[in-house]
Amino acid sequence: MDRRGISRAVIAVAGTVAMLGVVASAAEIVRVSTLSRDGRLLVSFEMADGYTVAIHEAVLSGLPTTFSYAVELRRTTAFWFDRTVASAAVSVSVQYDNLTRLYQVSRMQDGRVEETRVVEKEDDVRQALTRFTRLPLFSTTPLEANAEYSVRVRAETRPRNGRFFWPWDRTVASVDARFTFLP
Repeated sequence: MDRRGISRAVIAVAGTVAMLGVVASAAEIVRVSTLSRDGRLLVSFEMADGYTVAIHEAVLSGLPTTFSYAVELRRTTAFWFDRTVASAAVSVSVQYDNLTRLYQVSRMQDGRVEETRVVEKEDDVRQALTRFTRLPLFSTTPLEANAEYSVRVRAETRPRNGRFFWPWDRTVASVDARFTFLP
């Protein structure tokens, strides 16, 4: 193998190790929990480390910043791929107004605006972008009693704040939470 081939191999291995590091750290930043109430599956999740310095700077510059979450309810199986039962999309956008020093926060669920509010404190913006408590995302009607399910949450931010340009996957974090449905 010549020097060029060795260099390419080293770069490929370094890139793979770096990407595995990003994926491993991303899986740790999202916490997911579920609760069944009144025919709805309530989903709570948090991306604790999602509000980074780069996101903070983007927000303060007045750039519209969006956190998008793809939430899937899946039926787990032992011998094959998990089957998707239902999915939901949740996104929160924030835009800072430098003149009034206020943040406009909008939350959408499945393409519908659920909430729009004006916020003064950056901590409230951080929570609005990264913490969701008991969102009624799914109906429990199609769920079988005592069956095992999982909720998968994938998070993405715009503008991108990652270290790598990876055009095929814009996911910042992804995690699954397994549970047994007890009606």
